[in-house]
Order: sequence, then C-alpha cells, then structure tokens
Amino acid sequence: MKITFIRPNIGRLASGPYIDEGRMEPLTLGVVAACTPVGDDCVLYDDRVETIPYDEPTDLVAISVEIYNARRSYEISAEYRARGVPVVMGGFQPTMVPEECLEQADAIVTGDAERIWAKVVEDTRSGCLARRYDGGAGAPQPGGLLPRRDLYLGKGYLPISLVQYGRGCRFACEFCAINSFFKGGYHARPVDEVINEIQSQKRNLVFFIDDNFVSDHETAKRLLHKLIPLKIRWVGQASIDMTKDAELMVLIQRSGCQGFVIGFESINPDNLHQAGKASNLGRPSDPWDGFKRQIEVLRKHHLQTWAAFTLGYDQDTFDSILQTLEFAERHRFCFAAFNILMPYPGTRFYERLESEGRLLYGGKWWLHPSYRFNHASFVPLKMTPKELNEATWRCRKRWNSAGSIFRRLWDPKTHLSSLYRLGSYFAWNKLYAYETLRKQSMRFGND
Repeated sequence: MKITFIRPNIGRLASGPYIDEGRMEPLTLGVVAACTPVGDDCVLYDDRVETIPYDEPTDLVAISVEIYNARRSYEISAEYRARGVPVVMGGFQPTMVPEECLEQADAIVTGDAERIWAKVVEDTRSGCLARRYDGGAGAPQPGGLLPRRDLYLGKGYLPISLVQYGRGCRFACEFCAINSFFKGGYHARPVDEVINEIQSQKRNLVFFIDDNFVSDHETAKRLLHKLIPLKIRWVGQASIDMTKDAELMVLIQRSGCQGFVIGFESINPDNLHQAGKASNLGRPSDPWDGFKRQIEVLRKHHLQTWAAFTLGYDQDTFDSILQTLEFAERHRFCFAAFNILMPYPGTRFYERLESEGRLLYGGKWWLHPSYRFNHASFVPLKMTPKELNEATWRCRKRWNSAGSIFRRLWDPKTHLSSLYRLGSYFAWNKLYAYETLRKQSMRFGND
C-alpha cells in the first residue's frame, strides 16, 4: 500500500504562490511515517516548496492540519477525495475542532497519532476505515522510534535537525492551545533515546521543538547532563522562569545552548495576570521589574534571545504596543516576533471572547476568505482592530529594518561573544526579516 503524507502551506501571496524560505523539516510527519507497517510505501509532499501531484496513484493521504493551514488543507483534501482517494487528517485542528475536520476528510486522528497510526493503515487496507481515531497524549516517539528523515531529502530544508524531548507544558495560559491539547500534562521521552537520535544526525545544530523545554526543570537537567559530552550547538523554546534555577542555567550554557525562543508575551503585568502567565512576573516575593533580572541572567549565560510578543491584550493600546517595540530594541534581542493575539478554538481565550461577543469573521477567522495573516480577528478593548493591525505592522517593519538590526548587534555577551554567534545573528535576522515582512497580510488557501 502507498501512503502520501502532505505538509500544507498556509496559503498564497497576492502576487502568487508562496515559497517558504525558512521551512524546516516536518518532524511530525517523519515520525508518523516511521510508524507505518513495514512493507508499505511512504512519500512526502511539502506544499511549501513543491507542487502536489494529485494524479499520482496512492492508497491513502495523510494531512497534518494546523489552524493556520486549515483552509489550504481542506483544498488539498478535496482534490484527493474527488479522485476517490481516502484522506485522514491529524494534528491540532482535528483535535480542537473535530466536527469541522470530519466534514473535510474521510477520517481524523485526535491527539498523538503514533500510537494509533498502524491501526489506521490496517483499517484502510481492509476497507474498514473508521471515522475517528484517538491517539491520546503521551511522550513522543514511543519505543525509541526514529523519524523517517529520508523523506526530507531534496526539499531544501534549513540545515537544522529537529528533535523533540517532551510534549506539553505545565502552565495554563489562557490563550495557549498547547494546554488544551495536552490537558496541562507534560510528557518526556527517555533521555537515552533522545541522545541516540541526536548522535544519528550529522548536523551540528539541533532545534528542540518542545513546547517548553524547561517545563519540568529536573526533567530538563537529566537531558542536559547527557548533552554536555556531545559538544553540539542547540536552540529551543523555553519559559523565562528557568532563570530562577541557577543550576539549570549553568547546565544550559555548558550543554551548548545558543539561545531560546521565549514567550515574553507582554510587558504589562495586568496583561500577564489576565493571560494566566503570572510566572513571567518572577518570584511572588519580588517586585515586578519588567523582566530586568531575567534578561540579565540570560545575558550572563551568553544566550541569544528570540523574544515572542503577543499584542492586543485588554490593557494594550496603540502607544503601549510601540513601547513593547522599544523594550525589545533596548534589550538588543537577537530576534523578536510581534504577533497579534489569536483566539484559537478550544482555548479559554476563545471561549471568553465568544461569550463577550468580540470575535470577528463569524468566529472562524481561519476559514474566512477575507481574513489575512497577522490581522486582528477580534475586537480589542482599548483600540480598534484596524489600529491593532497598524501598530503591529509598525513594530514588524521597524524591528526588521537594517537600522534596527545594526543597532541591536552591539552586545558582547551574546551576539558578539563568538564568530558563530555573530554569523547566526545576521543569518537569522536576514532570513526572518524577509519572511516576516513577506507573509504579512497573506491570504489563507489558494481559492
């Protein structure tokens, strides 16, 4: 039996097709492909870089669906189903809004697909594909499973090895779909399995795609001790509360960490409290100092910071958003993302806005033909949706300007601490400035 795995694109630009220059390996699809019974043929098509050959014979199509690519996923599914090929969808969107996805596919998988994928394949083979399968939630890649990285060859992915240690996060932020998906749990792989996967790779830069690498500090330490002898360089995603743990920070530095994507979200403490991210405010006994101490710890350990800000909280105004930009520039972060706060279905934030009648686009912005990428999909309290769009766009344009990139460079503890850090600073800023500005206002889907 032949199985075709599809990684959908978000959509297209007004000028035509969108090729994602910052594309990384679709690790999830490589993992699921590795769960396919021996003897079945697997192929991967990435909509971000290549044309999908709909007329190529196949027995089953598997599509990884996220909220941003949902509309495009449904277009792809319709093409295959019109040709009589069964389509199964998995990922966040089928888990959060299963009824919507069931209208667009022959079957869906909710939760993690690894534990149920072999049954999906066998049911397809026997002609008794069920409508719904539930894989539950647990540690990634059970049984030491290694992704089918051979499927990635020739697709021009960035030279970074994606590895996952754990899934989930212990925090319960109002806006976050991760908490809804994993029910607040955190599930980590055995350390030796992670080390074995890293050693099987030839690349010297590893990206841990964990939702929060330091969700459990002691669990993170177990892996960090084993990373030190490997002498690799790595990056990841982490919560800023890690700066409270001195031992953890030392291990992070010694293990070859170059930096983290960190969700600062807001510089307003009232916003952080409302979002359920009071952990960003520091120890309960300490006065709020606007991340000053946390940033000092990051710089002490020579970690470059990719700061993520979400804009449009209830206390945000046009001027406060521009102050967020000034904060990021003042601290000379390696990179910063300025994204409009999005109500994801299945989150408490979505439910609150729905109850308050503040959702736009009929509550389904991800499907609406008029919605554009990184535009407001709800009515803010202290500004109009148009003002929120404009303030966010100003942040993006200024941050990614040549002047801003040059001014932020001059930090001897981070960007200038080595030739490698200097090179990565310019490489990442060039790439993400190009992609960020190009994707703004992009439409979803191709119709």
